[in-house]
Amino acid sequence: MRAGASTPGGAGGRPVRLGLRANLVQFALLVVVNVCVGGLVGLERTTVPLIGTETFGLTSDLAVFSFIIAFGLTKALTNLAAGALTARFRRKQLLVAGWIVGVPVPFALAYAPSWGWIVAANVLLGLNQGLTWSMTVNMKIDLVGPSRRGLATGLNEAAGYTAVGVTALLTGYLATAYGLRPVPELVGVVFVAAGLALALVVRDTAGHVALELAQHAAGPRAAPEDGGLKATFVRTSWRDRSLRGASQAGLINNLNDGLTWGVFPLLFTDHGLGLAAVGVIKGLYPVLWGIGQIPTGHLADRIGRRPLVVYGMLLQALGFVLALVLLDRPLLAGVLSAVALGLGTAMVYPALIASVSDHAHPSWRANALGTYRFWRDIGYAVGALVAGVLADALGLNATVVAAAVLTAGSGLLAARWMTEVPRAS
Repeated sequence: MRAGASTPGGAGGRPVRLGLRANLVQFALLVVVNVCVGGLVGLERTTVPLIGTETFGLTSDLAVFSFIIAFGLTKALTNLAAGALTARFRRKQLLVAGWIVGVPVPFALAYAPSWGWIVAANVLLGLNQGLTWSMTVNMKIDLVGPSRRGLATGLNEAAGYTAVGVTALLTGYLATAYGLRPVPELVGVVFVAAGLALALVVRDTAGHVALELAQHAAGPRAAPEDGGLKATFVRTSWRDRSLRGASQAGLINNLNDGLTWGVFPLLFTDHGLGLAAVGVIKGLYPVLWGIGQIPTGHLADRIGRRPLVVYGMLLQALGFVLALVLLDRPLLAGVLSAVALGLGTAMVYPALIASVSDHAHPSWRANALGTYRFWRDIGYAVGALVAGVLADALGLNATVVAAAVLTAGSGLLAARWMTEVPRAS
């Protein structure tokens, strides 16, 4: 398929064309939208576990991590539903709806009178993230066509996770200066207002999907007999070997994120670090994860998806090992671990989304991406649950060991199951 091919029928009579240059303004707007998406979830990375222990007096690690479980389950289910909802609603409508749902989140985090309110806010945050992040990545893939999917997903995820990291760093410093609440959380009001305003401005991509469908040749990625959510869920989760490999790698990748989200602030404060230092560690990980996806997304288009996934997972496993081996120097341990985790995740993230897009026909791609993102983001909940149970039973160090073993095993499974699809130049 030729990325620059066009057809009439765009919004306002504009011709519809596939490709990054042809859609640069809309693509750039969606990048900024995802900065706001990432910034909203970044509010929680440094402070919320400590709000649980210091403000509300929680003593069980599993109870502290319950907000991550609520977030992960809601986001995963919303990701799954988002693919099916695109058959009934336009992507822009779902993007706007996601921002409306997110409006109460920063206020609930800032002024919650009990821990239950924090958990409820994370249900809303999961809905917000599932709708907004799903739509930004789908819309970018729609715009650029198949030849630049790695770069498109890399730029999308780079924008979101760089914002996660910068916001985590910012909230760490604000918490040091003004306390755990409410000042750090109210930064989120800016992200909600800007994200909603931009979502109302950006154009829908239905015309781009129609153009790609019209140009897509029948072949091994043709639509299944039943292109609905159920058939695509089974195909993406198990029947298709490569999609299965991507789904399990995505789950373990975000298990790592969910685990470190809850464990690292507690682990490193237990070893003498203050909020500002923890903020550096929690900020560095997603900043590297974010910025790193720009070159790794481009690299995934050049050398393939599988090598980046396999070696990225192994690098993440090394990051957990470094966190424990150097724990007598906690700042060094945290920084080196964050570097390895961030760079490893940067290698994995755009390559996995691009791989799923490669193996999915445009007619069921949204459902395939929704299924993959369901398994990926259920990792948040699984990671928090595993971390809470192991930490309560065996201590925080045991959770780090478990993460290292699971991550290395996932990389080996990806090497065995994932395959490459030839892409148009």
